[in-house]
Amino acid sequence: MNTPRQYPTNVTEAQWQLLIPRLPKRKWRKGRRGRPPVNLRNVFDGILYLTKTGCQWRMLPHTFGCWQTVYGYFNNWREQGVFERVQQALSRKERKRQGRKATASAGCIDSQSVKSATQGESKGYDAGKNVNGRKRHLLVDTLGLVINAFVSPANLQDRDGLKHLLNQYFEQGTTRLRKLWVDGGYRGDDLKEWVADRKRTYKIDLEVVKPKGEGFQVAKRRWVVERTFAWLLNFRRLSKDYEDLTDNSEAFIHIVMIYLLLNRIA
Repeated sequence: MNTPRQYPTNVTEAQWQLLIPRLPKRKWRKGRRGRPPVNLRNVFDGILYLTKTGCQWRMLPHTFGCWQTVYGYFNNWREQGVFERVQQALSRKERKRQGRKATASAGCIDSQSVKSATQGESKGYDAGKNVNGRKRHLLVDTLGLVINAFVSPANLQDRDGLKHLLNQYFEQGTTRLRKLWVDGGYRGDDLKEWVADRKRTYKIDLEVVKPKGEGFQVAKRRWVVERTFAWLLNFRRLSKDYEDLTDNSEAFIHIVMIYLLLNRIA
């Protein structure tokens, strides 16, 4: 029996039908001994509820089932890369819905430093923004949809974060990306040489967009990735970094994008 739609984060029937084919299939068969399979819709609703409200795993309402079960599925799906694959599939579907090709040819890269609420080792001090915690590095397309996400200690240089994001992109086997807009934090001869070496193969052009005038200015092209960071901060689990593992932090970024894409498509 499905959980009644008593929480705003619960997926609708149309959204669930869009999502269920993209989740791992359960191995349990009718007639086998042992516990029957859990309701995956309740599990996913529980993960969305926690992401939006920022509560602890132990504080999940019982309507989603046992919190250990919900966390267990979250942990397994994170290890299998399920959240990232689902988000990428929905992103391609959304791009096609808007009359674009499935993969992006242009995008933006930027980082966001946030305070960490854990005592884990994967944290550092960002002297430029006076933040002790972690840094989120995002590669997004021109619609603001996440292509790749990487979470690091806050003291990691933006240039190193860009290299990691692009290496992830190259490993996926997609090579349609041609144009990247970045801010002044990505300047440097070493980065230019690194991009130039790969430009011969992947033909990616890196353009530094500088603000015009003094005070607050909407940066041309780069405002898209800033809007994506604003989307993330609307979910309390991402208002700070509460995770012991940076892999969990990256998983929650993909979960937020899945939630936003389900609301758009379905």
